[in-house]
Amino acid sequence: MTHRTTARRCVLSLFPAAALAAAAAISTGCSTPHHWSVFDVRPYQEKEAHQTPPALAGMLAEGSMIYPHFEPPKEGPLELTVEQAVMLSMEHNRDLAVQRLTPTIVATFEDIERGVFDPELFAGVDYFEADTQETSRATGETFTTSRDDFGFEVGVRQRLPTGTTLEFDVSSDRSASDRTPTRHDARLGVTLTQSLLEGFGPAVNLARIRQAELDTVASLYELQGFAEALLAETESTYWLYALAARRIQIFEESLQVARLQLEEVEQRIDIGVTPRTEFASAEAEVAQREQDLIDARARLKTLRLRLLRLINPFDNDAMDLEIVIATEPDATPDAIEDLTDRVALALHMRPELNEARLRLDQRRLETIVTRNGVLPRLDFFVAFGKTGFADSFSRSYRELDGRTYDFGAGIAFSYPLGNRAADARHEGAMISRRQAAEAVRNLEQLVRLDVRIAAEEVERARQQIGASIATRVLRAEALRVENERFRVGQSTSILVAQAQRDLLESQITEVDAVIAYRLALIDLYLAEGTLLDRRGLSLIGDVEDLPHGRSTDSMPL
Repeated sequence: MTHRTTARRCVLSLFPAAALAAAAAISTGCSTPHHWSVFDVRPYQEKEAHQTPPALAGMLAEGSMIYPHFEPPKEGPLELTVEQAVMLSMEHNRDLAVQRLTPTIVATFEDIERGVFDPELFAGVDYFEADTQETSRATGETFTTSRDDFGFEVGVRQRLPTGTTLEFDVSSDRSASDRTPTRHDARLGVTLTQSLLEGFGPAVNLARIRQAELDTVASLYELQGFAEALLAETESTYWLYALAARRIQIFEESLQVARLQLEEVEQRIDIGVTPRTEFASAEAEVAQREQDLIDARARLKTLRLRLLRLINPFDNDAMDLEIVIATEPDATPDAIEDLTDRVALALHMRPELNEARLRLDQRRLETIVTRNGVLPRLDFFVAFGKTGFADSFSRSYRELDGRTYDFGAGIAFSYPLGNRAADARHEGAMISRRQAAEAVRNLEQLVRLDVRIAAEEVERARQQIGASIATRVLRAEALRVENERFRVGQSTSILVAQAQRDLLESQITEVDAVIAYRLALIDLYLAEGTLLDRRGLSLIGDVEDLPHGRSTDSMPL
C-alpha cells in the first residue's frame, strides 16, 4: 500500500515538470523556422566546387567592363556602346524580368515544407442531450430520465523534426441529469508520441526542407544561365549590328568606285579608246553593288529591331529608334595558352553543371527519405493528465491541484506485408540518384568539350584577323595595278571589276574576322560560365548568402 501511494505521488509530482516541458517545446516551435541555423546547401562531397580557386580568380578580371550611369535619350538616335547595351538588357529586358520571378516562386516551397512543423491550434465543442426510459431494479417501475452533456477542448500540437509529436490540451465536460447532481470535469493533459523507426530523426524529417532549399538555389543557377545567354545574345547582336553598319559603308564606297569606273569607261568609249562591249560589264558591276547595298541595309534594319528588343530602352514601343554604334569593333587578339585553367574554371563556374550537382544532392536526400520509408511504423506514446471534479465549472479547475490524474502509455506497430510500394520507391530513388550522378559526369565531359571547341574557334578567328589584313592589302595593290593597266589599254573593265570585287570581298572578310573574334570570345566565356563575372555582373552571390537559405542544425546524413 505504501509503495503504491509513493508511486502515485511521484506521478503527480512529475506533472508540473511535464507540462512545463511541453509548453516550452511548443512555444519554441511557435517561432518561425527561419530562426534555425543556416544549412549548407552545397553537396558535402563537392563543397569546394562552389568556391573560386585562388589560381582561377584572376582570370575573371579578363574582359571586365565598367558601367557608368546611362539614361537613353527620349528623342534622336541612340548612340550606344557595348557596355550600355549590356546594362540596358540586364535592366530592361522583359524576358529576363519574367525569369527573375522564378526563384521567388520556387522559394515559397521552402516555407510550404517548413509549415509541416508549424504548431497547430485545435479546438472542439460538443453537446448531447437525451430522454431515456429506465426500469427500477427494486420496484420494477419504469420512469423517464433527462440528460444533457456539454464539453469543449482546446489545445496546441506540434510535430518536431525529431519525429516527435507534442500535444498540450485543456478540456472541460459538464454532465447534468434529473436523477443525479450536475458534475463538472476539468482536465489538463500532455501527450507525447515518438516515432521509433519510420519517421524517426531530423535527417529524414528535414529532407523535404533541404530539397526545397536546393530547388531555390538551382532556380538561381537557372536564372544565371538565362542571364548569361541573354548577355551573350545582346553582345553578339551588338557586334553583328556593328558589322552590318560597316558592311554598308564598304558597299557604299564600293558602289562609288564602281560608278566612277562606269564613268571612266563611258569616257573611254566616247573617245574610242575602249570598245562599247566594255560598258555592259561596268554597268553590271554598278547594279551588283546596288543589290548588295540593298541587302546590307535590310539586314541592318533587322538587327536594329532585334537589338532594340533585347535592350528595351523604354517601357513603351521604341522600335523606330535609330541606333548609332559607339564602340569600334577593333580587337587586339592574344593567343590562348591557359586552356587547362579555362577548363578547370568552366567545371567550377558553369551554371548548368552546378545545378546538376544540386539535383544530385536532391536525389541523395530522396534516398534518405525512401530508405526510412521501408522501415516498420513503430510509435511510442505517453499521455498524462491532471483532472478535477466539482459541481461547478470554476471549482472543477480549482480542484486540479488535487490527487486525481490519468496516465497512459503504449506502443503502436504497423507494417504492410510485402511492403512492395516502399521498396519500389526506394529502388526508384536509388536509380534516380545514380542517373543524376551519370548526368553530372556527362555534363562535365560536355563542358570540357565546349571549352576546347570554343578555344579552337577563338584561335582560328585570331589567326584569320592577321591573314585577312594581309589579303586586303594585297587585293588593294592588285586593284591599283589593274587600274593602271586599264588606263594604258592593257586590261579590260571585266578584269578591273573582278579586282574590285576581290578587294570588296577582302575588306568584308577583314571586318568579318574581327567580329568573328569578338563572337568567338563571347562563346568561350559562355562555355566557361564566366560571362557575367567577366562583365562585372552578378545575379547570385555566395551560396551562404542566398535568400531563404536556412534550415535546422547541420547533421550527418
